[in-house]
Amino acid sequence: MGALTGIKVLDLTRLLPGPYCTLMLADYGAEVIKIEEPGRGDYIRSRKPAVNGIGARHLTVNRNKRSVELNLKTEAGIAIFNKMAGEADVIIEGFRPGVMDRLGIGYEEIAKINPGIVYCSLTGYGQTGPYRLLPGHDINYAGYTGILSLNGEKDGKPVIPGVQIADIGGGSLMALSGILMALLHKEKTGKGQYIDISMADGAVTWLYAAASDYFVTDDVPERGKNRLDGQFAYYQLYETKDGQYLSVGASEKKFWDRFCELVERPDWKPLHEGDEHVQTQLKEDLTALFLERTKEQWMDLLSMEDTCIGPVNDMREAFSDPHIQAREMLTEQDHPIAGVTKQIGFPIKFSETPGKLYAHAPILGEHTAEYLTSLGYTEEEIRELQRENVIGSHPSIQQS
Repeated sequence: MGALTGIKVLDLTRLLPGPYCTLMLADYGAEVIKIEEPGRGDYIRSRKPAVNGIGARHLTVNRNKRSVELNLKTEAGIAIFNKMAGEADVIIEGFRPGVMDRLGIGYEEIAKINPGIVYCSLTGYGQTGPYRLLPGHDINYAGYTGILSLNGEKDGKPVIPGVQIADIGGGSLMALSGILMALLHKEKTGKGQYIDISMADGAVTWLYAAASDYFVTDDVPERGKNRLDGQFAYYQLYETKDGQYLSVGASEKKFWDRFCELVERPDWKPLHEGDEHVQTQLKEDLTALFLERTKEQWMDLLSMEDTCIGPVNDMREAFSDPHIQAREMLTEQDHPIAGVTKQIGFPIKFSETPGKLYAHAPILGEHTAEYLTSLGYTEEEIRELQRENVIGSHPSIQQS
């Protein structure tokens, strides 16, 4: 039993933000059914790199889910979706505002069929506001909301983050939180509700620290000039002798003092919160110091001490790290086409209902016949729906 066993989710999202949200739901027990366009499906299926034609990202982000091909531009497809919605607990979609309403399966219509439905729309800019119909990606949401302005070095240009902050942090995780809160409310009251998630809105909330200072001082934060992005020598990245990097995060005085003791520079202790001139000189001194040894040598000296100093690992180093492995954040799964693939593990550790791998990322339309049969469709009706291009022609159906 997973924490969400018994919860049925209809997932109409594609690529990363929505599928990452439903991945979390599926990993902890929810039954997630991907509703996909016949013949094409989620675009991420074809993204390279691929293993035997199966996109690597699809293998990871769509594990533990099922796939039903359904043409929502047909009356028969809408009828099937409505039957599925009547049995569902959650619907999540990622189309532009108005699309689901035009198809006749927006929240108001589905709520007539299933008043308890939790219906989440996940979009770039939300259902209201002047940007509601604009297309966008992570870089745009991060740009509009001020996040990009804070990424980069002092007096340098903004830097694109290496991971999708707005997509995942502002979208996926906000949608996940909203869905879980709505399910808790439904358990208490029996009532479903509509959830409007904007990735831009979610990205704004990542500004709490910087924005809190701005609201008080009215001083616009500049990249590289703030406490946790480069203002102080104690919170920096430093290159080592072998061309690698260390992360130094000794923001508390006790950690800084211990570092100074270990490098035999007690004279640096009083400089922790020195002025700009002091920090500039201290950064130069630390830059020279860290170039004296390799990353491994520094790690041997500093990493297991109370210094808040660690390595800047690349991907191979990160997944080889003994702590990440001990936390079981790397696992493997067998796929009928791609074979054994590596997978990211489960970040939330439950004592009673842990996450688990129980199903491979689905082949497009793999479960269409199964679900239509459960809804009362006969084999001949399923074949007719295939001929009319209402559903896909998965091989298991053709051979039945």
